Amino acid sequence: MANQSMEILICDARLGEPKLNPFTLHLSASEAPTVGLALVKAGIAQGSDDPVLARKGCFGVFGKRKDWDSPIYEGDRLELYSPLLVDPKAVRRKKANQNQDAKFQAAAAKRKARRL
Repeated sequence: MANQSMEILICDARLGEPKLNPFTLHLSASEAPTVGLALVKAGIAQGSDDPVLARKGCFGVFGKRKDWDSPIYEGDRLELYSPLLVDPKAVRRKKANQNQDAKFQAAAAKRKARRL
């Protein structure tokens, strides 16, 4: 079987404004097109244990987080994500506490209005 190539897009959103670059992934007969292979051939990572991409959820395809050995297809957009600035659980917890405080304050205001 002959060498194959496939066109994908690589969107690097790790630093500043996202950059969208076309990339041609050249495959030999024995290679299966995977996300990890595309990252290695693009020069972004050295391997699956590369410290640049060691954290979970730092890359995906079309907005969906993918694993290192997930297949990639012709025309896919491989995205590299920046680390989260704030923990989503902490934000939800803080918002829930604020809503709870607002309920307590409203109930206290009603009790105070009844007394007057």
